[in-house]
Amino acid sequence: MNIKSLLIGSAAAFAAVSGAQAADAIVAAEPEPMEYVRVCDAFGTGYFYIPGTETCLKIGGYVRFQTNIGRDAGYDSSNVAYNSDPATRSSDWDSGTQVYLTFDAKSDTELGTLTGYIALEADNDGWAGDVYTDEAYIQLGGFKVGLIYGPWDKGINGETDDLHTGNVFNSVSYTYEGGAFSALLSVDELEYNIDHSNGVGVTGLVTAALGGVSIDLLGSYDTYNDEGAIRAILSADVGPGTFQLAGVWASDPNAYYDEAEWTVAASYSFKATEKLTITPAAQYWSDAGFVSGVDQWRVGLTVGYGITQGLDLLATVNYTDNDASGDSTGGFLRLQRNF
Repeated sequence: MNIKSLLIGSAAAFAAVSGAQAADAIVAAEPEPMEYVRVCDAFGTGYFYIPGTETCLKIGGYVRFQTNIGRDAGYDSSNVAYNSDPATRSSDWDSGTQVYLTFDAKSDTELGTLTGYIALEADNDGWAGDVYTDEAYIQLGGFKVGLIYGPWDKGINGETDDLHTGNVFNSVSYTYEGGAFSALLSVDELEYNIDHSNGVGVTGLVTAALGGVSIDLLGSYDTYNDEGAIRAILSADVGPGTFQLAGVWASDPNAYYDEAEWTVAASYSFKATEKLTITPAAQYWSDAGFVSGVDQWRVGLTVGYGITQGLDLLATVNYTDNDASGDSTGGFLRLQRNF
């Protein structure tokens, strides 16, 4: 073996050793195991575990298209942003689209179920829109704090009745659940003007159910106006449907009810077929708007049809007669995709 051959061989051996050492120095990281979304069935259907936590999350909501029909159908006094200039809105029909999105997070704790709930709403009728927080609260066991739809939000079946004025407040509430009996106590912040001269409202609710009959007794007191209102709703399973009777009395206009001194409403909702529900209803107001001698009554019909899973059609028509403003007919047609 000559010197040239020895040098070439040594260089080759050195390169091989160096390459091996270099290869040994580069170690590919093991891929982290994927954590697939797990179904959480502890709080009902639709929940899943947030990866890496023991918190269960449910996302839901709907997309709604609705056409209102009737006198001044484009005017909705509850949404100023939706109606830039209500005085100019005199259309006999108006269409709009609404998006509603909910996030419901729950977990078990030593103090009970901990919930965080957010509901976002977006409304648009083609020329103006608004996006806002519709509801948001924290709940631990029976205690709940936040922007809450309180017990005044409940009505009777159908789209004819009007049984509340205010129904959503920043509140602190506690609910006791005792099977067929439950009770709620709520302290509500009442805001009346841009100066935020806040009042306080106190609401109490007692609910009892026995067989196919249930009754809700609700009362609220508005410290700002020094007035109150009470309401009762009776529900009973009768034949193929549910009969409901409701009554409200108010001492004078207040945050919870300022529609009339007293009112009574009734409805009967029955399933004509598996997909079709028909609900006739009626309501009477005495001293409507707290104007002495001005009464009002309304009759209506609501028809709901389940087109397919998650897609519903709802139509309603109402005839109203007011001693001061005369009579009118209105209603709406709604298509809603729930998820």
